Amino acid sequence: PGRAPTRGVVVRDLNGQVVAITGASAGIGAASAKALMAQGAKVALGARRVDRLDATVAESGGNAVAVEMDVRDPEGSRRLVDAALATFGRLDAMVANAGIGAYGGIMDLTDEKLAEMMDINVAGTVWPIRAAVPHFLEQGDGDIVIVSSVAGIRGNGDEAVYAATKFAQVGLAGGLDRELREKNIRVATICPGGTSTEFAMGAGRTPDMPGLANMMRPENIADAIVTVLSQPKSMRTLIWSMRSIEEQD
Repeated sequence: PGRAPTRGVVVRDLNGQVVAITGASAGIGAASAKALMAQGAKVALGARRVDRLDATVAESGGNAVAVEMDVRDPEGSRRLVDAALATFGRLDAMVANAGIGAYGGIMDLTDEKLAEMMDINVAGTVWPIRAAVPHFLEQGDGDIVIVSSVAGIRGNGDEAVYAATKFAQVGLAGGLDRELREKNIRVATICPGGTSTEFAMGAGRTPDMPGLANMMRPENIADAIVTVLSQPKSMRTLIWSMRSIEEQD
């Protein structure tokens, strides 16, 4: 007596929803594709390594389409969106996941490596979103999920430029939330800590690094993306940061 009734949480059904994912050939992108399809979603997968995408499509039962693309090229992002629309008739969410990283001080990496990182991580986040937003506006809703990093919340030594690109993603998401929320378009930023993927492999990370075993798995981050997209449309997640229980600040 006297207690207010608890309202049940209405989970959004992802069955039949169409999600485009960049950087979908491995790591978090590939895990997200599988996790979303397990919920009944259909996926448009973009990456440079199209042979890996084709393998996923072959196992998808018709619920995936692959697009060879480079996120640094705006036209590639438009092709990804067009493929989703042509194959499945709609687009409900864009997961801007593609990114690269490298460990090293400000003077340790080459000009070319730094330029590549800045272009892929920053411009390569903007172009897929710009390709998707007109369709979200036309249909009256949509979701944007940016896969950033804890490095975008606080910078760490030996990855200052990488952190700068991740701070840029967080800033982009904050601005887009203010720009698009009233148009019924949600913008979420996922900020994982160390995750056992191909990230920085050969650029400061090696397959036999002792710390890899204690890192999160790409499937953990994929589950977070599924959770964000499954939230009722009456709520939005702005920034969700997570780390392995073993990872120190």
